[in-house]
Amino acid sequence: MKCTVVAFCFLIFGCLRVLGQNPSFNGRWILIEDFFGTPRYLRLQVEQNGSKISGELNGDKLDGAAEGRNIHFVAHTEQKDTFELQGSLEGGILKATMINTEASNPDHPYRFSITGQPAPPLEHGTPQHHEFKPTVFYRQFSALNKPVLTLAPGDTIHTTTVDAGGTDENGVRRVAGGNPETGPFYIKGAMPGDVLVIHINKLRLNRDWAISDDFLVDRSVTPDLAVKMKGVGKDIKWHLDLANATAFPSKPGDHLTRFRVPLKPMLGCIAAAPSISQAPPPTGDSGFFGGNMDFNEVSEGATVYLRVSNPGALLYFGDGHAAQGDGELNGNALETSMDVELAVDVIPNKRIADPRIETPDAIITMGLDGSLDAAFEEATGDMAAWLAEDYKLTPSEVAQVIGAGAEYKVSEVADRNAGVVLKLNKKYLETLASGTK
Repeated sequence: MKCTVVAFCFLIFGCLRVLGQNPSFNGRWILIEDFFGTPRYLRLQVEQNGSKISGELNGDKLDGAAEGRNIHFVAHTEQKDTFELQGSLEGGILKATMINTEASNPDHPYRFSITGQPAPPLEHGTPQHHEFKPTVFYRQFSALNKPVLTLAPGDTIHTTTVDAGGTDENGVRRVAGGNPETGPFYIKGAMPGDVLVIHINKLRLNRDWAISDDFLVDRSVTPDLAVKMKGVGKDIKWHLDLANATAFPSKPGDHLTRFRVPLKPMLGCIAAAPSISQAPPPTGDSGFFGGNMDFNEVSEGATVYLRVSNPGALLYFGDGHAAQGDGELNGNALETSMDVELAVDVIPNKRIADPRIETPDAIITMGLDGSLDAAFEEATGDMAAWLAEDYKLTPSEVAQVIGAGAEYKVSEVADRNAGVVLKLNKKYLETLASGTK
C-alpha cells in the first residue's frame, strides 16, 4: 500500500511537471496592447491541438504553433492587414510582441508590446436587485470614468436619470447639460468581443413637465421652409398628464389648445463605452457603441444589444424623453428625467457591427452614419448579417426576406450621425425553417 501511494505521488508530480513545461493555450484570452502609450484590448480565442493552434484574434482567423511556453501565430483581416504575435508565458502571464502590417502601408509595420491572461469565466449566479441613487453624471462615454457600481449578468438595477439639460425630478440642476449620463456600470465577466444585453424592464416618468423647442433641424427643411422658420428656436415647456398618458404645450398657441400627443417614455442614450484607446465621444454622439441613438422604440419592453470594447462593458444611459417623433426633428424631444429599471446580461464571443434592438414584435438593426444613405446601408448590412448568423439564411434567402418584409424608419437626424433602422417583424422569423432563435 505504501508503495502504491508513493507511486501515485510520483505520478501526480510528473504530471504537474509536464503541465508546467507544456501549458495549454486553449481557451479565451484578453490581451492588452501598448498602443503608442495607450492600452488597447484584444480578444484572443485559441484552439490547440498538439503544437498546432488555430482560432481568432478579434474575430479574425489565425494559424500558428505553440511549443512549451512559447506561442506564435499570424492573423489576417478582411482588409488584408496582418497581425503577427510572438510570445511566451511567464508566471501565467503572456508576454509578447505584436507586429501589425497594414496592407495599405506594407513597408512600415508597427511593433507593439502585449501582455495577456486567460479571460475570467462568465458566471450567472443568483440574480440580484440593486437600488442605486446617482450622485455624479458624466458627459462623455469614456472608458476612463470610474464605475459607479458593479453588476453581474442577470442582475437588475433601479435608478434615475436627469434630463438632457442636467435637471433632476425635483427641478434641481445637478450637472451641466448635454445629455449627462447615469453610470458607468461595470458588468462582471463582460469582455471585448462579447455583446452586452440590456433589457429595459421599466421606464417611468417622475415629474409632470418636459422641455423641447420649436426649431426644425437643418437636415429636415428645404431652403424655402428654412426661410419661413426664421426666428423660431424658443424653449417650449410641455405638461405631462401622467393620469391620461398624454402631453401638451403648457402655453399653447391659438391652434394648439386641444393638441395632445401620447406619452411614450424612451431612453435617448444607451452606450457601452468605446475602447480606452479611442478619444471618448461626447454624450451627444453615437456610433457602434450605441450612445445618443434617439430611437423612439428604445422604450419599456425593448432589449438593446451593444458591442463590448472594454472589460466590464461600462454601461451608460440617460437622456430620457417623454415622447419623440421619428427623426427628433426639433433637435431634442420632450426632455425629462426618468425612473429606470434595467436588467443586464452578456453573450460571450459574439460579433455585431452596430447596435441591435429587439422588441416583443420585431428585431431591429440600426445604422448610424454621417449621411442617411450610409446609415441605410449599415442597417441593411447588419440585418443581413443577423439573418445569416442566427437564422442560417443564404445570401439569396436574406435578399428575399429583407426585400419582402423590411420596414425602415428614420430614427435620428438631429446630431452628427443620422440614424436609420430596419425592422423585421417576428412573424416572418417564425417561418424560417433553419432559425436558431
